[in-house]
Amino acid sequence: MDQPANELVARARQGDRAALDALLSRHLPGLRAYLRLHGGALVRAKESASDLAQSVCREVLEEIGTLRGEHESAFRSWLYTMALRKVLDRKKYYTAHKRDSSRERPDEGPEADTGEARDLLDAYGVLCTPSREAMAREEVARIERAFDQLPEEFREVITLARILGLSHQEIGKRLGKSEDAVRQMLHRARARLALLLG
Repeated sequence: MDQPANELVARARQGDRAALDALLSRHLPGLRAYLRLHGGALVRAKESASDLAQSVCREVLEEIGTLRGEHESAFRSWLYTMALRKVLDRKKYYTAHKRDSSRERPDEGPEADTGEARDLLDAYGVLCTPSREAMAREEVARIERAFDQLPEEFREVITLARILGLSHQEIGKRLGKSEDAVRQMLHRARARLALLLG
């Protein structure tokens, strides 16, 4: 029987490892998708989303006491903030002068395994409606290539709305924009993504 998410958050904050594991399991596919999309081609070429997600989950285990809020939305926001820090750290690492990867010839990097590709495709499914007949790895790569071509503000609004599941009001607070401005930007971002996906 599924426990209500808010109850799991309360128990996790009190140190209940099983509750925290259940919360992380619920959010793992979306977390992987977020890490891959925000990491961009650079981080995807160097590290697997599973490794990054594992690292984020380890940090969550260590820092669960710093979580503020009793609701799943607070947990989700906190989790994805930690994931964003991880991605920014990895980008900074790979673009440091001595190892600037922009001088390397890009390749596809670590591919998602079949199970991970299906999870990513399910998480990316909120961005578009790919045919279930398509090969999961190819579809994931196609979505990621298109996503990488979007301007940063479009990537951000799509991720906040479709991966994190935030409302227009919540996104507006984060981005310092009105709900209408967020709604319009999200519409333009999804339209551009649809064009890129062809």
